[in-house]
Amino acid sequence: MIVKLSLNLNIPLMLVTEQQRVGPQNLLTEAYRSYGKELNLYALFKISNSAIGEDLVQETFLKTWRYLVRGGKIKIMKAFLYHTLNHLIVDQYRKHRTASLDTLIENGFERGDDHPIHLVNFLDGQQAIRLIHYLPAAYQKVLRMRYIKDLSLEEMSQVIGITKNATAVRVHRGLLKLKVLYAVGLRTGHILPPA
Repeated sequence: MIVKLSLNLNIPLMLVTEQQRVGPQNLLTEAYRSYGKELNLYALFKISNSAIGEDLVQETFLKTWRYLVRGGKIKIMKAFLYHTLNHLIVDQYRKHRTASLDTLIENGFERGDDHPIHLVNFLDGQQAIRLIHYLPAAYQKVLRMRYIKDLSLEEMSQVIGITKNATAVRVHRGLLKLKVLYAVGLRTGHILPPA
């Protein structure tokens, strides 16, 4: 809404926007009435905590107030408020992540790279790879292609020159034979590297 102001007839008419006429306080009061509920719902959706969401919305209006008092101009109030709130939500995510890690460390959490289960699986995998050497040549080839080179069944069938189904059967049978060799090696305690 544009209001025409003139103090006397000798001064030309001045065009003033409604925002400039009512001042920052009335402008923010009207914005809160219009968008406060929407902003609270949006913050609750993003943060999943109503108290923190309400705090972020209050901080949004406080930042907007400071901006207006310093002489800032806002063309579209709703867009400005959502933009400010989004930045505060991102800051909250970052703060929450840091606080959570700090809390874990305070409670005695120590990050370790060598988890025992992963180490055992790695060593078992290494032993299984060594045992491939003791399989018949046809099974050695497909198991190496599948589990060491990480080829798909289709790629393997093209290399070997047999159908995809026949390749899958060969991989399955090779795995069964490898499991038997592995079980025997575990029982006897003799899993040897290939010669």
